[in-house]
Amino acid sequence: MEGPSTGALRPPERTIGERAFDVLIWGGLAALLVASFRPAEIFRFGDLIAGSGNMRSLSSEFVRPNFTDWRIYVAQMWLTVEMALWGTFLAILIATPLGLAAARNVSPVWIQQPVRRVLDVMRSVPDLVIGAIFVVAIGLGPFAGVMALAINTGGVLGKLFSEAVEAIDKGPVEGVRATGAAPLQQIVWGVMPQVAPLWTSYALYRLEANARSATVLSLIGAGGIGQVLFDSINGFAFAQTSAIVIVIVVAVTGIDLLSQLIRTRLL
Repeated sequence: MEGPSTGALRPPERTIGERAFDVLIWGGLAALLVASFRPAEIFRFGDLIAGSGNMRSLSSEFVRPNFTDWRIYVAQMWLTVEMALWGTFLAILIATPLGLAAARNVSPVWIQQPVRRVLDVMRSVPDLVIGAIFVVAIGLGPFAGVMALAINTGGVLGKLFSEAVEAIDKGPVEGVRATGAAPLQQIVWGVMPQVAPLWTSYALYRLEANARSATVLSLIGAGGIGQVLFDSINGFAFAQTSAIVIVIVVAVTGIDLLSQLIRTRLL
């Protein structure tokens, strides 16, 4: 019996054009790294060693967390989680129609391209800026943070949802179309069953990210654990800061474990 041909084990030959393109891409990336070395102050790595004394002083406070006001920390962290939950839920409502409209295999180009540009704007504007706009419009409070998370996350999920739709198997869609189904029915019965598990996974990941983003939104008065955190930092109460960070880590870890459990059941 003849063994397998050694020629079949060879990697596919690459053309000169493909190799030149690879060199251009990786060479350009290397050039960008070199050019940004000084603007990004990478040369300051030595300052990490020079400032080790300050780091030791700070670390001594962090290893002795102060949980005196733990009830406040837990209550504010729960408010942050609630903001993240509602922000993600509203983002899903925004991203579902926009993600379908931005998919090349679902919508015509005259709808697809404008929707893609809208999604670009939604995810490129920082959520702090969006939150500041809502604070001006409706005042301080968690609702401004919820809307900032909803719009920014809606742009991200819309992009991910559209890419998932574009990667589906055409067979089920064509089978539904062959029965005489309308376009909306083709989406409901041919597209959604294929993308639902992946969409859920994306949404759960963004929920984890939003639990952290909601902390930063406290800078513009959106409420939550972030406000308590920044107050402790500004007051140099690093033992309290350590306790707050521990509460945040525990909460985000809990969300991560829960989302992993849900993804395991779905995928």
